[in-house]
Amino acid sequence: MRYVKKILKYLGWVLLMVIILISLLFVWVNWPVRSEDMNAKLGVTFSSRYASDIGLDWKKSYLAMLDDLHVKKIRIPVYWDITEPSPGQYDFSAIDWQLDEAKKHNAEVILVVGQKVPRWPECAIPAWAKTSDQMRKTSLLDFENVVINRYKNNQPEIKYWQVENEPFLLFGLCPAPSATLLDSEISEVRRDDPTRQIIVTDSGELGHWIPAASRADVFGTTMYRTIYKEGWGYYSYPIGPMFFRLKYALINLFAHQNKAMVIELQAEPWVSGYTTQMPLSEQFKSMNVDKLKSNVEYARKVGFPEIYLWGVEWWYWLKVKEGHPELWNEAKILFSQNGQGVGQN
Repeated sequence: MRYVKKILKYLGWVLLMVIILISLLFVWVNWPVRSEDMNAKLGVTFSSRYASDIGLDWKKSYLAMLDDLHVKKIRIPVYWDITEPSPGQYDFSAIDWQLDEAKKHNAEVILVVGQKVPRWPECAIPAWAKTSDQMRKTSLLDFENVVINRYKNNQPEIKYWQVENEPFLLFGLCPAPSATLLDSEISEVRRDDPTRQIIVTDSGELGHWIPAASRADVFGTTMYRTIYKEGWGYYSYPIGPMFFRLKYALINLFAHQNKAMVIELQAEPWVSGYTTQMPLSEQFKSMNVDKLKSNVEYARKVGFPEIYLWGVEWWYWLKVKEGHPELWNEAKILFSQNGQGVGQN
């Protein structure tokens, strides 16, 4: 009995120390950060698929983004199922048009290739490539080879290739993550175009970062502040900017990665269901003008040099379909100030 008591006492002290360490870590990652890097450049992710899905003329939306917001950094997904609807039959018209307009407007582009790219259902695998696992993998590498070789020489507006989107996060209608396949994709892209850097991304709040960062020339993190979780309702992550600074220090130490950006900053609602089918009052619970400003401020305090906002299509939908231009107008202010401040770290 005495021996059991000693063990329980020892375990109690260990548990107490663990609780103290976790508490100290929680305090540290929420320690206030006063300085904002006002030199951080803002960009957006633009999805022609999503713009069409919510009833917009995607070309008008894209041009409004360039002409009215004056966006100069754009992340564009290449949807495999749209671009290669049948084996070896390609339709690059949407991508060609977006790249040409970006060039005309002196904007730079991150072109995203892979089976998992931004926007629901996350994975855009054509039906014909799903006949077997081997067919999917082989066809994916062939497709990426075609895309890279099509654009590598004649599209100077492309600054980066992004290979897959959060490839280590199982989310959406997707096959299980495969590090082996990802490595093959990165090797293929690097071999086809050794002149451009490759971005690999991970979830900011849920990802380990190191597997993605160790494979990337530049690492990209997502950053979501308010989400909807079934059974919980709306939930704000209880973490401050120091949380992301800590994770950056870890990939610097363990993945030798010193280049990072915010690839996806929440700037549209996270709701239970499809965003634009919910009442506006529900949409505005997780995203509104104040939250947009707060999220940009938060991201600037993290200190990464580039911040890509997620939601430009929704801002335009609010403006032209719902008569609510407030977020669009706030974004216009943010982009007019883009990178004009003096950074303090």
